[in-house]
Amino acid sequence: MPETSKKQHNIDAVVIGGVGFNPDDYDFVTIKVNTPYGNVKVKTGNVPHRTRILKLALIQRHANDDTSSGAEHLPPHKLNYRASVWAVRSLGANRVIATNSVGTMGSHPAGSFLVADDFIDLTRSRVNTFYDDRTVHVDMTEPYCPEISACLLSSLENNHMEPFRGVYVCTEGPRFETAAEIRMLGTFGDVVGMTGLPEVVLARELGLCYASLCIITNQACGLAGNKLTVDEVLEMLEIKQETLRTILLDAIISLPAHSNCGCKDAIKGAII
Repeated sequence: MPETSKKQHNIDAVVIGGVGFNPDDYDFVTIKVNTPYGNVKVKTGNVPHRTRILKLALIQRHANDDTSSGAEHLPPHKLNYRASVWAVRSLGANRVIATNSVGTMGSHPAGSFLVADDFIDLTRSRVNTFYDDRTVHVDMTEPYCPEISACLLSSLENNHMEPFRGVYVCTEGPRFETAAEIRMLGTFGDVVGMTGLPEVVLARELGLCYASLCIITNQACGLAGNKLTVDEVLEMLEIKQETLRTILLDAIISLPAHSNCGCKDAIKGAII
């Protein structure tokens, strides 16, 4: 794994996904973070919320100014996950909240939120480790930071929303799943998406505190009785933007000044 230099930006949290934050609403500036895996555009700025001014960084997964294709919205299987997670470390930050749009395989209503507490990785072609040069078996018994996850669940409750938690199933994409696949996946998972992996694993390898807030945009394929369209997903994301922003900011201001979890030590005892 390459060495990295950390630049201290005194960032309270990094939000990967970017949904819910319009940079035009805040005093954000865009910086380019150089990583061994490519450059990452990061928006940083101050966000006033209740009695605090939060210093946040936003990384928009699907936007990458260094792609040769020039695509405005890169598909999930083509995202540069290693660069994005490494950029968090380069900023000197250690707390990450990922936002993931998902379909439910249960009875969660569209527009509700779920905090992932475990995952099943069904991706196939993505580079899923920083350690290509040695054998590292990072422990994933508790893949998501319990401290950040608890703050997200409390934020949902305080905003009068059901604090759902459950298992996130990540598929390769970019196609939606078949009805048969959803019937199978629903026997061991709660929600299904395409962007959660390998992000959480990479964050674990770097000892970052990482949690996932899932926005349930729709019922998974084959459950609603109608064709699932991208418009349906985007419409729900637009509707829930303000709510999502409130949940995130309330969770961030409730975090203790210093992490009390074991995330930073995840790599201990993992290297052969």
